[in-house]
Amino acid sequence: MCMRQPSSRLFTNEISSSPAGAAARRRLPISVPSPPLSPLRPRREWVAHMPVSSYQLYKSQLLVAYLSFTTTAAFSDQLGMSTVAVPSPAPTVSDDAESLRKALQGNASCLLDLFFLGWRADKGALIEILCRRTAAQRAAIRRAYAFLYREPLLNCFRNRLSRHCRLISVDFWRAMIFWTMDPAERDANLVHEALKRQKDENYTLVLVEVSCASTPDHLMAVRDFYRNLFGCSVEEDVASSTALREPLKKMLVSLVTSYRYAGENVDMDVAKLEAAQLAEAIREKQPHGNEIARIISTRNKAQLRATFQRYKEEYGTDIVEDVNSHCRGKFARMLKSAVWCLTSPEKHFVEVIRHSILGLGTYEDMLTRVIVSRAEIDMKQIKEEYKAKYKSSVTGDVTGDTSFSYRDMLLALVGKEEP
Repeated sequence: MCMRQPSSRLFTNEISSSPAGAAARRRLPISVPSPPLSPLRPRREWVAHMPVSSYQLYKSQLLVAYLSFTTTAAFSDQLGMSTVAVPSPAPTVSDDAESLRKALQGNASCLLDLFFLGWRADKGALIEILCRRTAAQRAAIRRAYAFLYREPLLNCFRNRLSRHCRLISVDFWRAMIFWTMDPAERDANLVHEALKRQKDENYTLVLVEVSCASTPDHLMAVRDFYRNLFGCSVEEDVASSTALREPLKKMLVSLVTSYRYAGENVDMDVAKLEAAQLAEAIREKQPHGNEIARIISTRNKAQLRATFQRYKEEYGTDIVEDVNSHCRGKFARMLKSAVWCLTSPEKHFVEVIRHSILGLGTYEDMLTRVIVSRAEIDMKQIKEEYKAKYKSSVTGDVTGDTSFSYRDMLLALVGKEEP
């Protein structure tokens, strides 16, 4: 599928307003040649005809766009919990885009493959490029690819996904699509998919994960993406769901509409009061009241950690243990997941990974969701918690339960680990 031709002013708004920038604008031609509409023709055929000044501008502006997103990636790198191994120095975005193009064209192993599936993609090269880049770098690569080849990168992946009937290929392309997306765009798509499959409790968990294991700004970005992609708000779709029942629906609406204070301020008097309110509701088997939903959906994470710690000191047991002992049903399970995602998300995601690979078969959607969404956030913590709880490694269990390129991609994101 081809995109419409870009305006010749595609990059001009980003030129510096300095005297040097003004001089550069005066030297530019009135119109920059557009590439051919066919996405199969290589970039060099049309770049060769561009004036030198225009080509230099194009290269410099790609670099500016690339560097403008590095602060986003730096945050997770500073936390030290990301398992994405980025090469240093990383190739330029234009080089990565060209390498992706070659990998997608790949080779057909036989004429039969060429006739039915077209050229086989070089999945190893795709993994080596995209699974070694941060979210900011992947966003820059997507923009460069669309500009160079007149086709969105995700569309290329979706076309590949639609051609394959083998389950393992479907799992790989789904994982690659989700990984290449902007993190907020990915979560918006996961939420939308979950709302279409609400009868499965494993998908309802997505709403809790996105609402509670994210930063306030990320949740706002997810809601913006959701509204732009699907033409309605998350809270509207949750509230109008026929598969969700009260009081779970009320709690989920409160969670997806929350915007928590992101600071570390804690009021110990409030912690003591709300610990008592939580204990009364849980131990009297009335967790459906308004107080639990209000506390869980409005308090900042530092305040909630203090409240849950006070709960344990005052009543002798952890709040999650009391929920397991005194409450039953889907609401109680979602409440337990919300408590963990808000205070110790690695505990929740360890259980999701374990559940996805336990027994016969694998829940690939669950496994993909956790590894793809947490690789740049806290995968190191998840691996440590998994090993401490189950006496085995995430890499070992993923290796034993998956295969081929899908396994290679997950292992690239999980990172190296001692057995």
